[in-house]
Amino acid sequence: MGDDGAEGEAPRCVGCGRRVRTLFVQYSPGNIRLMKCDVCKAVADPYIECEFMIILIDLILHKTRAYRHLLFNKLHIGSSLDKGILCQFILMHIVLDAFRISVSKNNKADGDSSRSTLSTICNCSEVLGDALLGNIIFTAMLLLGVRYILKFSFDITRYRQILLAIIISSYFKLFLLTMMVWEFPSSAIFIVEAFVLSSNVVALRVVTRFPKAHCVGVCFMAHAAKHLTERWLMWTP
Repeated sequence: MGDDGAEGEAPRCVGCGRRVRTLFVQYSPGNIRLMKCDVCKAVADPYIECEFMIILIDLILHKTRAYRHLLFNKLHIGSSLDKGILCQFILMHIVLDAFRISVSKNNKADGDSSRSTLSTICNCSEVLGDALLGNIIFTAMLLLGVRYILKFSFDITRYRQILLAIIISSYFKLFLLTMMVWEFPSSAIFIVEAFVLSSNVVALRVVTRFPKAHCVGVCFMAHAAKHLTERWLMWTP
């Protein structure tokens, strides 16, 4: 059910998810005609003519059409381009998690401002290590869930697409950076993580085309394992 053909680079109809030959025909600069899907007979990707803010709002609203546009027609996660950007997204993901862990630890320590430079460096190294281990556990549980819950055959290309889609759909972690400017209650971290979880579910559904319940189970298992790992590391002296 989840395994598609080999034509990973073909664009998708944002409505039904089927592959289309082309999304638009350009007659002259600024003059294009949007093409229709041969299956559902609707315009394959109306987001081509939309402003970024409209796409972002639909992503926040968890609309599968917006996720198909972003993942398949904008970022082309099925193409060879994802090999280069995957490492960049993973690095950004780990750094954002490290920042979140750092904020949590600072809230727990209630702001000890008398740290030395060496202590600060050691703390940063510890936080990065915790974030790295947490993401390793998360990735392992995610791929195990995809393999044994969604029954995906082992295909490194498909697994890379799924991992990239999950990381991209965690974009709301960028909201954590606003904590560098404004003060938020610690519950804001929980809200961000809950939103990321739900966003990951939508992305996994879009990429695998499996039922929502299966995708919720896979994503929840991965996030729970990561959370428990981080809690254990945080309370371990």
